Amino acid sequence: MLLPSHSVTMILTLFSGLIIASLIVFIKKQRYPEKDYQELLLRTRSWWWMIILIIGVLLLGAKATTIFFAFVSFLALKEFYSITPLRAVDRRLAFWAYLAIPLQYYFAYIQWYGMFIIFIPVYMFLFLPLRSVIIGETTGFIRANAIIQWSLMLCVFGFSHIAYLANMDRIIPEAGFAGLILYLLFTTQFNDVSQYICGKCFGKHKIIPKVSPNKTWEGFVGGLLVTTILSSFLAPYLTILTWKTGFLAGIIIAFSGFIGDVVLSSVKRDLRIKDSGTLIPGHGGILDRVDSLIYATPIFFHYFYYVTGH
Repeated sequence: MLLPSHSVTMILTLFSGLIIASLIVFIKKQRYPEKDYQELLLRTRSWWWMIILIIGVLLLGAKATTIFFAFVSFLALKEFYSITPLRAVDRRLAFWAYLAIPLQYYFAYIQWYGMFIIFIPVYMFLFLPLRSVIIGETTGFIRANAIIQWSLMLCVFGFSHIAYLANMDRIIPEAGFAGLILYLLFTTQFNDVSQYICGKCFGKHKIIPKVSPNKTWEGFVGGLLVTTILSSFLAPYLTILTWKTGFLAGIIIAFSGFIGDVVLSSVKRDLRIKDSGTLIPGHGGILDRVDSLIYATPIFFHYFYYVTGH
């Protein structure tokens, strides 16, 4: 299917940005051959593949987009369990956590809001401890259930809100469902980039040095300002939000994205690892790339759901 004009313009803008970034990396490598730009090259190459993949999925429609993000949830959950020390008996609980993914995303696809919003935080939270009881292993009972339940909230419940957004009818014809998805993905990821650049250029005062030594107040504020301006500009172009509600959406995305980033950083520091995986060259694992979205997506969703309610 062909995407509406506004979404196509947004995609062309993304490609233009990637071309510029690739040229900058190429020029730097030619001008300063003694420096190591391998990680930067890997990051740029990975961004090309990720954006092409997402655009390809959007072209296939809302159903394919739902399936794609369900698969991302599966990879994120699998990666979480690969870095978290689970016992053999805990794997039985993880099995049921995996089974929750298709159900949660099905509820998102058919727009069953009531079940979508309570399936994991109510029914799965009640079922998993019962399954532990049936297994009969009481040692580590609290820890095992806490890990499985929290992983479901992060990797499946929170992230699945993007699938619900993809199937909503609260869209503008000029952008379609893809406009809303592009808006959320672009502003969240650009917030990460803006905080990183502002922190590198102006950062002096650290926010949480024990959790993320590179995070600074200057980086956070810079990212917040850039994200709110960008969000205000893109909101009426890609979504049914006005520039005013888009401005507030930008604040929400910047704050919640930052929280998601530092929360996952805390997890990795607790486990004494640098990256959650190696699936995405230059970026680490799936969790390293979607950490901001894990928090930003559900909070933005509920804001969007409220301000656009009929």
